[in-house]
Amino acid sequence: MVALAALGLMGVVTVNKLILKSTENMLTILDGLLTTLTYISVSFLLFFIGKMVYQLFHPRVKVAYELVENDNLAFSFAHVGYFIGLLLSIGSVMLGESEGLVNDLMGIGIYGLLSIVLLNLSLIINDKIILSKFDLKKEIFDDKNVGTGVVEGSNAIATGLVVMGAITGEGYGEAGPIVNVLIYWILGQIILFVTSKIYNLITSYDIHDYIERGNIAVAVGYSGAIIAIGNLINNSLAHDFDSWMITFQDVGFNVIVGFAFLPIARLLTDKILLPGQKLTDEIVNQEDPNVGAAIVEAFAYVGGSMLIVWAL
Repeated sequence: MVALAALGLMGVVTVNKLILKSTENMLTILDGLLTTLTYISVSFLLFFIGKMVYQLFHPRVKVAYELVENDNLAFSFAHVGYFIGLLLSIGSVMLGESEGLVNDLMGIGIYGLLSIVLLNLSLIINDKIILSKFDLKKEIFDDKNVGTGVVEGSNAIATGLVVMGAITGEGYGEAGPIVNVLIYWILGQIILFVTSKIYNLITSYDIHDYIERGNIAVAVGYSGAIIAIGNLINNSLAHDFDSWMITFQDVGFNVIVGFAFLPIARLLTDKILLPGQKLTDEIVNQEDPNVGAAIVEAFAYVGGSMLIVWAL
């Protein structure tokens, strides 16, 4: 009888331990779920703020009208590119180890708002400097130039990658984390500008001229190049800050490799991905530009940048 009582008592204790452990696991799951929902809710709030900030930077743009009533495909590409860039920028804040819910939310708020401002400033730089040869707003809103919308969207995505790398690897240098992000962002904008010039050099045609004419194929090819370089910049910045010298060396090496790869990728597209065809002929030397060929070219740039990132 004593033995049976002891066994019964042990069983009760075991069951109680299992119940306690199960309760603890359930509480842990609920805590994780609530934390995740909190992060997602804050992210959606930042997306809403990003939408409002875009409207502040572009007060004359009637977003709903262009998307729904005007059926403006050019604006759709540009606007979706903006939100992809915003997604990359905001998402970068949530990468890495948690520092506690309160600290995480403060970081998401501060850097999320900063990324929204930087992304919108980048669009202005894109309008005034990178594509300064024609009126971007006229091309998108008056002429509904789809190629121009594709380019603006790709620049927003490339900038989102730059901001993502800057925030992910901002570290704690002497200048302070926010200043580091700003310097990284400025560096990224300079490199994207140089990319537009180099890409124009490796082609036998003026990309700005053909984009203004409405050549979507030229815009798609260029977009692949600019996103590829943005990806390489992201990779070189997304490390803990050690020193400015190391940072500039990493960025310089990645970008030089990327610039060297652009003409190689274009050649490989001609010889391997489009055998028997000339890429330039398909894109600019026929009545109807071959957008499919340009997509293959863009893939070669972006895919090549991914291989470079994985190999480095």
